[in-house]
Amino acid sequence: MPPAASRASRPRRAPPAPAPDLRQRILAISESLLEEEGVAALSLREVARRAGVTHQAPYHHFADRESILAELVASGFDEMTRRLARANDRAATAGRHAALVESGMAYTGFALERPGVFRIMFRPEVCDATRFPAAMEASERALGELERMVRLMHVGVHSDALASTYWAQVHGLACLMIDGPLGQRLPRRRERLAHLRESLALFADAMLAGASPGPGREPR
Repeated sequence: MPPAASRASRPRRAPPAPAPDLRQRILAISESLLEEEGVAALSLREVARRAGVTHQAPYHHFADRESILAELVASGFDEMTRRLARANDRAATAGRHAALVESGMAYTGFALERPGVFRIMFRPEVCDATRFPAAMEASERALGELERMVRLMHVGVHSDALASTYWAQVHGLACLMIDGPLGQRLPRRRERLAHLRESLALFADAMLAGASPGPGREPR
């Protein structure tokens, strides 16, 4: 039998995490990997290594890598939906212009705070949401808030092209900020947020100019 001192010097393996906690740790580690190294670095083996569990442990919760990505995509869309809904709810009291700017800040702010998830939410070649009902339903709820915003901005007028115009503005800004030249020019968070708000205010001015506010509503 080895001496006590030798036994004591051996590193102790961390006790296994309870199942629900491990599931959340897997998701959190996966999101960190996406942000730090990109989707190519995400594997169940690497997640297990970082979580300090066996290589097989993640498979008790997720069938494969895409299943992890799908859950992150669903959670991303759910959070985006909540943010957009809060902005839309402001339209009745703060006015359309303020609500439109806040809606854009909700979208772009999500991208700034969770860039790893944002990058995979719109990439079916990375995660095919059509294979995962929860992810599809979450994306449809987010789209519903976008369409609600368009109806609030343009009462009685709606088209897919109009919705796409609003979506393209905020999505383009988000991509330019997290992966493009805007982010390189504006490395500080405060500068980024100020630039986004100013750009979104100019966009709101242009989109709402001459738009009918509807009966009993303010023009902006």
